[in-house]
Amino acid sequence: MTEREKMLAGQLYDCGDPELLAQWHKAKDLIRDYNQADSADAQTKDRILSELLGGRGKNLWITAPFYADYGNNIYFGNNCEVNMNCTFLDDNRIVIGDNALIAPNVQIYTAFHPTSAAERFGPPREDGSFAFCKTQTAPVIIGDNVWIGGGAVLLPGVTIGSNTVIGAGSVVTKDIPSDVVACGNPCRVIRKNDGHGQDHEVRR
Repeated sequence: MTEREKMLAGQLYDCGDPELLAQWHKAKDLIRDYNQADSADAQTKDRILSELLGGRGKNLWITAPFYADYGNNIYFGNNCEVNMNCTFLDDNRIVIGDNALIAPNVQIYTAFHPTSAAERFGPPREDGSFAFCKTQTAPVIIGDNVWIGGGAVLLPGVTIGSNTVIGAGSVVTKDIPSDVVACGNPCRVIRKNDGHGQDHEVRR
């Protein structure tokens, strides 16, 4: 298996692999160009997103600045909006369904590391050179018609069901079902999402 195949399979992989580093640098350059593009220059931004992302539907709006690791592991459905200052660490797939609303400062993580520092880096190198830490990944899946409130953090491996709202500042550590409002740290379901009531806790 290549290191990219290991990465997407959730196995320990080498972050310093030349193929992965090349894509990482490519993504960083594209993201720099996107974040520096004129706000009204839709043509340039569309071209960059086409080259950066793994896939997308119609009517994607991403407000700069936006940050990602590889870019090509991110997939959007139709009619999605990502507000400013969001970070998607797409070491595994981040799949977002139709009609997603992602508020400012949302962080989506797919990578994690051993909790032991010795396991993360292994024995010191004799020449003092830097060793990339050992990494594994798990995908993040978001259903249709989901609203992620400002400052929420989604941890590796979580799935959020369709028609669900995640409150601002929440830390999502496990799967959240469809058709609910959930919030907190750790994020928990607080009620069914029946379309009624004022969701002050999830406002951007």
